[in-house]
Amino acid sequence: MSSRLQNLFDNNRAWAQSLEQRSPGFFSRLLEQQAPEYLWIGCADSRVPANEIVGLQPGELFVHRNVANVVVHSDLNCLSVMQFAVDLLRVKHIMVVGHYGCSGVKAAMNDVRVGLADNWLRHVQDARNKHREWLEGFADEARRHNALCELNVLEQVLNVCQTTVVRDAWQRGQQVVVHGWVYGLHNGLLQDLRITVNDCDAVQPRYAEALAQLRARHERLRELEPARSQE
Repeated sequence: MSSRLQNLFDNNRAWAQSLEQRSPGFFSRLLEQQAPEYLWIGCADSRVPANEIVGLQPGELFVHRNVANVVVHSDLNCLSVMQFAVDLLRVKHIMVVGHYGCSGVKAAMNDVRVGLADNWLRHVQDARNKHREWLEGFADEARRHNALCELNVLEQVLNVCQTTVVRDAWQRGQQVVVHGWVYGLHNGLLQDLRITVNDCDAVQPRYAEALAQLRARHERLRELEPARSQE
């Protein structure tokens, strides 16, 4: 029986019954329409359940996930999801969501070979190399890892904003706002990285402002670290 993963079918049945009891007719209504306002582009990490994190039900969040929440201009999978979400579902918000403790980001940071995914993680290494001088100023590897997780989100937000899907939407006057967030595995909380973009002209200014704030925040943390270690 275990080879058939019966426990998963049992869990599914209990979940469906519970949801139907809390909201009678839920699945009948869901069948009629898919109208999410949000597209979540996140990491495939099993510890980051998109719907649950933001407390949304099925049908309320359109989701695309891959290793290290990367947006590549030649990735037709991601671009197709974005185009479907923006053009057909008319989502109003796109959230690029990274997470602290991301194994893919750590592998990219330390040049650890993991296999075929090395080619995918090269995009994260590009982000690392772009900010290498600043990142090398971190003596603590954990803090450097956190910083790169955040930087990777900013870079992927920039990539989202530069896709033809989003730029075409903005040019025709469609309301689409792109956000960059990071999720804490240690506390279950989302953090806004202060990059929110809603038109072509705002892309570079918002990116520059968010990057400056990110660096300033980490510099403050580094200044506090010696004082904490002496306590």
